[in-house]
Amino acid sequence: MVRREVYLKFFALAPAGQDYFKQSTTRLHFIADRVVEMTVELYKDPKHMVEDISALGLRHVGYGIPTELFGPFVTACVQVVRTLTDDDLAEEAFRWSLSLISRILTRVITEGSTIVMKAINANSSKQVRKAISCAPRGKRAMWMLNVQVGTQSISPLIWAIETGSLEAGKAMIQDLLTIRADRDRYYYGMDTLFDRHPDMIQKLCNDAPVLLNPLLDGLIWRSRFAEGGFRRVNYYVKHLVIDGEGHFSKALEWLIGNGDPKIICHPIIVMVTDIVWSRLAFRVFLFGKSWFLFTLCVFVVAQAVIKHLATPEETTLALRTFVFACRCFIYNASMSQWIYFHVKHTYQDIRAGRTFRLLNLPMPTYLKNWQDIASLILTVLLIFMFAIEPILTCVPKAYDDFPGRGLFTQACPAADSTRFMYSLFSMCAMMMYFLLLIDLSVFSTRISAFVLMVFRVLSEVGLFLFALSFVLVSFACAVSSLEHSNQDFAGLVESAQTLLKVSLGMWGGSHFDELQRDEALFGAVFVYVVVTVVFLVNMLTAQLNSAYQSTYLDMVGFARLNRGKIVIESMPSVSRRRWESVSKSLRLDEKCEFGEGDVGLPGGIQVQEAAGLNPTTVDMIRRFGGSTSVAAQWPEEQDDNDDDDRFARVERLIEKAMKRMKGAGGSGRTRVGGTSGAGAGESGSAGLSGDKDAVQGSGEAASVSERGSSD
Repeated sequence: MVRREVYLKFFALAPAGQDYFKQSTTRLHFIADRVVEMTVELYKDPKHMVEDISALGLRHVGYGIPTELFGPFVTACVQVVRTLTDDDLAEEAFRWSLSLISRILTRVITEGSTIVMKAINANSSKQVRKAISCAPRGKRAMWMLNVQVGTQSISPLIWAIETGSLEAGKAMIQDLLTIRADRDRYYYGMDTLFDRHPDMIQKLCNDAPVLLNPLLDGLIWRSRFAEGGFRRVNYYVKHLVIDGEGHFSKALEWLIGNGDPKIICHPIIVMVTDIVWSRLAFRVFLFGKSWFLFTLCVFVVAQAVIKHLATPEETTLALRTFVFACRCFIYNASMSQWIYFHVKHTYQDIRAGRTFRLLNLPMPTYLKNWQDIASLILTVLLIFMFAIEPILTCVPKAYDDFPGRGLFTQACPAADSTRFMYSLFSMCAMMMYFLLLIDLSVFSTRISAFVLMVFRVLSEVGLFLFALSFVLVSFACAVSSLEHSNQDFAGLVESAQTLLKVSLGMWGGSHFDELQRDEALFGAVFVYVVVTVVFLVNMLTAQLNSAYQSTYLDMVGFARLNRGKIVIESMPSVSRRRWESVSKSLRLDEKCEFGEGDVGLPGGIQVQEAAGLNPTTVDMIRRFGGSTSVAAQWPEEQDDNDDDDRFARVERLIEKAMKRMKGAGGSGRTRVGGTSGAGAGESGSAGLSGDKDAVQGSGEAASVSERGSSD
């Protein structure tokens, strides 16, 4: 009730406040409660509260709240408190505290209400460009990145992103990453931008992905002159590779986490990924996979090669010893490593609360990756193999009387009951080993794209198998209930097996001849063939084609995302010495030339690009003459590419011409209706004059429209 009275009195004192307090009632009540709390906290910790109030005032700059509303709000709060207490001291304390908060907010808003912030509130790129054109060239970037009031500061660019003023944000990013030059120096806001906001890439990925392209485009400079069929291109990758502390930047990790296959194919991201992959991550990844590949070779030799060289009863001691050594290696070097890996990650995820639910059971988050699931299955299979290992089973009876006895034998009768299960586990483990080798496809983007395409259409195959299973069980049950004498369909299991053979084309023609003797059974099988072989198989083909077409355009992007994930996973294993060596070899502190003898800006890598790949007809560097003082403003730029302005002029001219034509027509009709000849003459001359003006206006509009189209 008290909070409601505050707003009733405030709206009575300042009706304009209703246009700014548009939130829900619960939100308004929260604000009123917070105001009372701040008046109390100001007495408890005045220094800390002044900083908090200053930060609140800077946020109000972004909200565009007029300072004239603070006075009526304070008055309304004091009037409500006066009705609740007779203690003059309490009322005076509340009034003084709230008035002080109001004055602090007013000062902060007044000092922080720059023309850039006002342009952001209007979300107008034109107003933003006009506002920053007033800035000295040496401070132009900071006008868009920092508004300081006392000890508190706010970034206009970040505020534009957080409040959804994307047009203003795009204009600021493009201006920051535009290279300007006078005779003495170059001005480029890349370093200032990333020094002020090291997490700029993360911010855009989370809040404004649409601004990633303008940002990345601004980090590339292309010469408009081609030499020998090639042009100079500078990729300013410094802040995408190295952070402020000299470590590997997290920019690539944020972009990979964003999961956009189009952004990851941006030329500068492709260059960064390829540099890190070829010079750092490739070696680490290859070393890890070479160990896994060696383990797989040992497993193949022990489980699939040696067993066919001789029967268990005919093996020699040397062969048995070799098999035992291979299996010891598998259990100690592979199984124990996988057990440690899964125990560690399970413990870390559960302790950090990173879980997801599968079949209503909590599972560690790392198992969302199919490769980790495959390695977990492999670990379980190896544990089962170790539990029923025939060599260990035969150790106590190695020298009993049976063929193939001796040290490390596995031919003892005690192992007969588990030998088949052991071979089954071995077969499944072999499949898991080879499945985990799919990671090697990352060496080729083309092969990786093909593998990813296969995985993306597996869901369609799963739907087909589900539909086939449903139809198969349905017809098997139906045929089993039919009275017939065909032995291939004598029972539910036999019917299902036979129908599956029919679907796979494994049922011979002679069986169909016998089937024709029973017309009802033949009709049921015929319908089954139409449903499965004709309909479902063709439906699968159509689904696979549709899934392929929808994924084809982004196939390379997904492949690069996959490589990027491996790069991010491999970088923690790169030694500090190796990282420093590679980062120095990039020579990002050296300046890149813009032309022969024209030493440019540091932080980039220069490459030669085919001249026809990205035609550039306009100089990407804006050069100005005149004064070279850093305190001087840049000369006014003629923006001939502002389509909005051109079309607005065309619309105004057309509207003006239409008004003249309507006015001339109305005047002519009025005067023609008169009785005097002079009036008629005047009307004719006025009509001609109006028509001439209208035609002239239309001609102006047409000429402007033609200029806009030619531009």
